[in-house]
Amino acid sequence: MASSPKKKMLFRGDVNRVYDEQYRRKNARPKKSADEAFFVRPVRRREKNAKWFSVGMGIDLPFCIIILVLLVMGTIMMFSASYAFAYYTQGDSYVYLVRQMIFIAVGISGMTVMSFFNYIKLHKAAPVVLGAAYFFLLLVLILPSGEGGVKRWIPLGIFNIQPSEIAKFAVLLFFAHWASKYYHLMQLPKYSILPGVIVFGSISALLLLEPHYSGIVIIGVLTVIMLYIGGMKTKYLAIGGLILVGVVLLLAITGKLSYAMERMDGWGQALTATRDTELWDSTWQTRNSLFAIGSGGFWGLGLGQSRQKFLYLPEPQNDFIFAIVVEEMGLIGAAIILLIFALLVWRGITLSLRAKDKFGKLLGIGLTSQIGIQVVFNILVITDWLPNTGISLPFFSYGGSSLIMLLAQMGIVLSISRTANIEKQ
Repeated sequence: MASSPKKKMLFRGDVNRVYDEQYRRKNARPKKSADEAFFVRPVRRREKNAKWFSVGMGIDLPFCIIILVLLVMGTIMMFSASYAFAYYTQGDSYVYLVRQMIFIAVGISGMTVMSFFNYIKLHKAAPVVLGAAYFFLLLVLILPSGEGGVKRWIPLGIFNIQPSEIAKFAVLLFFAHWASKYYHLMQLPKYSILPGVIVFGSISALLLLEPHYSGIVIIGVLTVIMLYIGGMKTKYLAIGGLILVGVVLLLAITGKLSYAMERMDGWGQALTATRDTELWDSTWQTRNSLFAIGSGGFWGLGLGQSRQKFLYLPEPQNDFIFAIVVEEMGLIGAAIILLIFALLVWRGITLSLRAKDKFGKLLGIGLTSQIGIQVVFNILVITDWLPNTGISLPFFSYGGSSLIMLLAQMGIVLSISRTANIEKQ
């Protein structure tokens, strides 16, 4: 009986010592904020150089290599697909290659800068970036129309800004900011459906005036993905789908989708024998795309040996470049390229899921998903599974604003990889 109080006193003393130790550890040094603790400069220069590419301290080397591999392959195929068309239209077979190399140099510079940039700073800047996207979407509408009467580019000499590319990034950034800020309220329609309808609806209205329907589709899919991974209930997807169908039907009835309906003429009929000259002309590009894919077979005709690029397939360096890839590299080459794209998406999502903050997770997944979405849509278009709406193939299709924006966005993913909690294998 005499030992019982002694044991209680010892137990209480142990507890007090534990509490004292925890208190000293907690108050020994003030905690740094997320912004202050993002990039910590190593004390020794040798350690900094040694770990520049290490996971957790530097950018993720596998992700960076995959991007560079796609860039190299894309540049080679873009030149192979474009030199005949460039010589016929510009008098110089290298005109598109030289311009693309300039775009790549600017894009890699932007990717490098963004990989060192503290991505957390973008959290508060999201509304500003979204506002800038609205400004450019409005600006392009007051400029003179381009080829075909569309208003999609802001001309700056050899380089044109496509506001829809800025809008894609702005939407991803804004919903990553919104969902991470109101994560515990995202199951409520007020914080999920309402901002989605407002942002997507307003941007779609501006893109509809250009018109740019492929941009609307991609931004719509990205909006759904960001809201869903941000915490929106699954049942709201069905409600949003019904609303979207209703809006599309309303626009079709009122004649606001005339440009889109023209693009749908001949959809799925590219290989149909017909004497209708209008149908024959509307399916010309898709038909020659299918001819190119079929000519490639399993092993392909060989690099540079495509036949359809010799003025049969219009502008083969743009949206239909993958048809030339299949013709020259065959099914096996196309499968390897798609596998590399899949590795890029997988690695990017893996890095993002292991980021140390919710904003980084959501933003990284969104930026990487955009690559996968555009690849899938581009393949569906060139094989006539979707109407020809002008969806470029990332890192392969010719174009300045798209390539530069994509590389800068991949730089943000590399910035997120610096804080990813991944152990080296």
